Amino acid sequence: MHNLCVAHRGASGLAPENTMAAFQKAMSFPFVQWMELDVQLSRDGVPVVIHDASLNRTTSGAGPVADFRTTQLSRLDAGSWFSKSFGGERVPLLEQVLDATIGRCRLNIELKTYNGIYPGMERKVVELLERKGLQHDSVITSFDHQALRTVRELSAEVRTGLITDLAPASLASDLQQLGASFLSIGFKRITPELMKEMRSRGIDVMAWTVNDTATMRRLAAIDPNLMICTNYPDRFAQLLQDGI
Repeated sequence: MHNLCVAHRGASGLAPENTMAAFQKAMSFPFVQWMELDVQLSRDGVPVVIHDASLNRTTSGAGPVADFRTTQLSRLDAGSWFSKSFGGERVPLLEQVLDATIGRCRLNIELKTYNGIYPGMERKVVELLERKGLQHDSVITSFDHQALRTVRELSAEVRTGLITDLAPASLASDLQQLGASFLSIGFKRITPELMKEMRSRGIDVMAWTVNDTATMRRLAAIDPNLMICTNYPDRFAQLLQDGI
């Protein structure tokens, strides 16, 4: 099995999503070369790693992430909701995750922005990647087409990718118009035809989110170049051990 494993929000089936615990757990698996994470902006304009626009589900806080400064966010418990054993995990800054993964793991950074709700987010993330020298070792992804256009305007070097759960006939041309070389797509949309077309255009494809080994096995059989995004790298490991 040659497919790359992407740890979704870190090893989010084994530790609280988008925390350093989840990222460290994912990197404990030697075959995890990529991780996916989500970025919002704090009130003081700092990229922070959390999936929801609200704090309610995954932290001890409540209300929109955008209403809180990083000093306030850093005091929240982002682990106890998952398990008491993860009590005290914090909402990481994107910069902290970059520092922890440099030279070990590449990042798929999803911008959680829609209709410009986080003005300047794209610039903040691009500048951070450039400052760390990671503009060639990461990809910035989003559902939001305008966010991807903005990233492309800011940098010709940072890779971009479209996130979608649709596979219209125009998908390849849409990616070309966006200047995107990466496709993050719901796993149910993966077909041999889609993979063949994307491969012919030099587009890397990641299927999300695949949490059972039977589906991992089926997708791997379609194309060895397909990246498989999962909450459970340990299940991916089982396939490797079985020689699939």
